[in-house]
Amino acid sequence: MTSNERVVVIGSGLAGVRLARRLGELGTPVTLIGEEEHRPYNRVLLAEVLAGRYSPEVIALPAPAELTRARVTGVDRAARTVVCADGTSIGYGRLVLATGSNPVLPPLRGLFTADHELPEGVHAFRTMDDCLGLAKAVRPGVRAVVIGGGLLGVSAARALAVRGAQVVLAQQAGRIMERRLDPAASALVERYLTGLGVEVHTECRVRDVRCVGGAVRSVELADGYALDADLVVLACGVHPRAGLAQAAGLEVGRGVVVDDELRTSDPYIHAIGDCVQHAGTVYGLATPALEQADALAALLAGDTDSRYTGTRSLTRLTLTGPDSPFDLAAFGETEALPGDDVVQLTDATRGTYRKVVVRDDRLVGGVLVGELGTVGALARAWEGAEPLPSDGGPLLHLLTHDGGS
Repeated sequence: MTSNERVVVIGSGLAGVRLARRLGELGTPVTLIGEEEHRPYNRVLLAEVLAGRYSPEVIALPAPAELTRARVTGVDRAARTVVCADGTSIGYGRLVLATGSNPVLPPLRGLFTADHELPEGVHAFRTMDDCLGLAKAVRPGVRAVVIGGGLLGVSAARALAVRGAQVVLAQQAGRIMERRLDPAASALVERYLTGLGVEVHTECRVRDVRCVGGAVRSVELADGYALDADLVVLACGVHPRAGLAQAAGLEVGRGVVVDDELRTSDPYIHAIGDCVQHAGTVYGLATPALEQADALAALLAGDTDSRYTGTRSLTRLTLTGPDSPFDLAAFGETEALPGDDVVQLTDATRGTYRKVVVRDDRLVGGVLVGELGTVGALARAWEGAEPLPSDGGPLLHLLTHDGGS
């Protein structure tokens, strides 16, 4: 098999591993390149490793046989080779960028040392090394400040609290998970975290990281108030890792720009996963990454009709604690616009909440907290975008029953 018939995939996360395995099953020669020293793993489950619920081995992905551990430093598009940090070159017929995303590091005073490293005790939460470093540092009674109240921040705060840390979550917005949940659902998540002992501060902007002897000691808020901290977790979101594509001269917007064939501005180079911008959208979620991998595998294996036309993605989160798990799911537009119809069911005793938004007789979004038995049927109705019967009966049935899911 010659190099110009081979598919080379850069990135051994969920998308890269899924693509490489699919291509292997379809008989297409493939080389997967990953720079982390760990076995490929499911990044979605890192919080469970931090919480001590899973060992790193449990979240490992079944990697394809041909996995090369190397850091790619450049792409020679003319020669169709990738160049690695050790000086070696790997030829490709088709190249796939599955480089993922990097954590957003906020512009805080004192965040970096003179060597441009994070101070001792300050951690991003994106990789297995980040997770293991945090797991080694956390112990009962340690004072931890989590900066960021999105999906990642909530997961990290819960995991640290379960390990016995004294956790403060600092969220700049007016409520936690404000991009995915409506106010009522946000309040339920906050109540759950508070029950675990997490101190939640909203409308709270961190301004400064204070260190002594190279180790963090506190964070200062914009109003001058200081939070003592032995650990600081940066959970401020992620951005596409597109530097390699940009250096190679490919079109890059907010991410690596691809078409419905997941092809970049170079016809021999494709991209999938968190690094991608497709039809103006950067997803940064697992489901779109896996769907992109499946579509591209079929295309590269010879299915010329295979296309990726976008994902209507559902966010699902399970927070496990000392008692029962706390489940939530959200999809589409969870906030109603003027003229929308809203159906909402709340059970304060059981801590459950269900809400759907209907516009022009179509289900456009919903959020569920607690029991998620109906989420499959609701998601199918949303994805299908079919008009709902005007009497509302079937919608109420979907909301209160599992609909056969």
